[in-house]
Amino acid sequence: MKSDALYPMCAKCKNLVCSPAIGITEDPPLSSAPAFCPMKLFPEIISRAASEYDKEEVNEFARLASIQEFECYERTEAGMRTTVPRVEELIQFAAKCAYRRLGLAFCLGLRREARMLTDVLESRGFEVVSVCCKSGAEPKHKIGIRPEQQIGGPEAWESMCNPLVQAEVLNSGKVDLAIMLGLCIGHDTLFIKYCRVPVTVLAVKDRVTGHNPLAALYLAHSPYYGRLLADNKVSNLQDKARDEEGSRS
Repeated sequence: MKSDALYPMCAKCKNLVCSPAIGITEDPPLSSAPAFCPMKLFPEIISRAASEYDKEEVNEFARLASIQEFECYERTEAGMRTTVPRVEELIQFAAKCAYRRLGLAFCLGLRREARMLTDVLESRGFEVVSVCCKSGAEPKHKIGIRPEQQIGGPEAWESMCNPLVQAEVLNSGKVDLAIMLGLCIGHDTLFIKYCRVPVTVLAVKDRVTGHNPLAALYLAHSPYYGRLLADNKVSNLQDKARDEEGSRS
């Protein structure tokens, strides 16, 4: 990404002035923040966002989330250690928020995991409204998928993933919190866009790594997934996408 204008690049920051190792009565050394720090580039946005926490419901949600974060650690003689897996965090946080009915939007390929999660949540006293990605049974050709682009082959019926239906079912189900489990990239984006209740993610789709996408990232500097750093391949895909978009217009 090239631009003459500065833009936030927190991922490249080495100063960490937003999370400094200072005493509770000291002020963060913002003057030493890099030029690309969002606190330098967008002070008005920072201030406006901070004022949202003055809203009672936002403040309480953020407070409970921070308490949940705190409770996932334990100080020991050997140092700090983590104690709570994410599925247990989900249970604890939903209880803190006094949620009763939870919504589960899951990929059909993870229906076994969806059943396991439902059993766990119901055992803790929650109601679980669940809806799989194929709900609606709409054929893929409805959104322009050609027969040869179907996973099961050109002769098979293939239902499209339908995150809009998943979102609207959970909206109508009056759930307190929606949980995403293994939705595909893009489909998860549409689900979040159309879901009108708070959303959290238990797991994302990664067919190769057992739904642990960071595994490939950790191997990006190894012979196994070094191709992730091949910029020319990304550029070729971007050029192809632009060409296809131009041919449709």
